[in-house]
Amino acid sequence: METLLYWDGQILLWIQETLRTHWLTPIMQAVTFLGEAGWFWIALAAVLCCFRPTRRAAIAAAIALLLSLLVNNLILKPLVDRTRPYEVLEGLVNLAPPPGDASFPSGHAGASFAASTAMAPHLKRRWGVCLIALAALIALSRLYLGVHFPTDVAAGALIGVILGALASRASRRFPERWFERR
Repeated sequence: METLLYWDGQILLWIQETLRTHWLTPIMQAVTFLGEAGWFWIALAAVLCCFRPTRRAAIAAAIALLLSLLVNNLILKPLVDRTRPYEVLEGLVNLAPPPGDASFPSGHAGASFAASTAMAPHLKRRWGVCLIALAALIALSRLYLGVHFPTDVAAGALIGVILGALASRASRRFPERWFERR
């Protein structure tokens, strides 16, 4: 376990030393904002819900986001109660407003991967790929900004993918007439 914690910290310090630049930081702060409280994914689901061809994707995303909130934010974060990396890793500079909850798992990564994984099978392939790429970018922004350990982000992403797949499957149980064109 100590070896894992060591490498978690070393990766963050490497990102800080190697990848951080004055021009990339505001971009990563904007990207991370998209994942804040899942607002982007909620807004996207709301828009997609307005059109019959994309309604199943919207329902799948809503289910996934609710599951992610329950599992990641209401159960795992309080249970694990992991300290944020900038609070324990000497030399790491936090570039985001300090979150008020625990570090493990990453809620941004969890919600982003849950929503994108849930929606992807119900959209055209190129849109699904774009959403999953955005989820990955949001997850990486959490590392870049120094607010999560790599294992927080990996766990959030993995849980998100699992919950997204379950939500996509659950959305198929809704009556087909809700999604037919008229």
